[in-house]
Amino acid sequence: MPEVIFNGPAGRLEGRYQPSKEKSAPIALILHPHPQFGGTMNNQIVYQLFYMFQKRGFTTLRFNFRSIGRSQGEFDHGAGELSDAASALDWVQSLHPDSKTCWVAGYSFGAWIGMQLLMRRPEIEGFMSIAPQPNTYDFSFLAPCPSSGLIINGEADKVAPEKDVNGLVEKLKTQKGILITHRTVPNANHFFNGQVDTLMAECEDYLDRRLNGELVPEPAAKRIR
Repeated sequence: MPEVIFNGPAGRLEGRYQPSKEKSAPIALILHPHPQFGGTMNNQIVYQLFYMFQKRGFTTLRFNFRSIGRSQGEFDHGAGELSDAASALDWVQSLHPDSKTCWVAGYSFGAWIGMQLLMRRPEIEGFMSIAPQPNTYDFSFLAPCPSSGLIINGEADKVAPEKDVNGLVEKLKTQKGILITHRTVPNANHFFNGQVDTLMAECEDYLDRRLNGELVPEPAAKRIR
């Protein structure tokens, strides 16, 4: 798995990158938890998500946001990190011009950044938001959410309480033309201590079903002219 350095908005960014053998394979971008609370691209969940997509033939990239590891720059409270994610996707796409679609998967802070990237990039056709924090971060920009995806959280998460995640899910589920799948890992905390295997099994099941053409939203009703 090649270590890569590419240019970001605030200097160089460090990543791990695995190209698919297929030129037109979809891209998967994996985003890590909060940089100021120990989040890096080597987080266990980020690492496992990377391999989950790679095993299914995706061209896959995870990287360190600015200020982490060998990535340059200073923490920027989300705005700069969103620019980092956009630059990371640009970089992969420049190497894979035949790839037309993309998935984004983010954990905690990375889930918030991933959902913002989703709003800006129409080629993102699927997302995974793991332990998002609607009690901490504003998700009102999802109006409307443009793609179907998975939101998954821990039942015993005190960082992002279940009632707040449920509120976000209910809001997004009212939108037409997309399908939001929600899963809760029983007894799991924000870090999924002792439950990472259960978390990953849910993510793998969701991805496999999407790749098999399942979980298709009902078509939006046609307007009567």
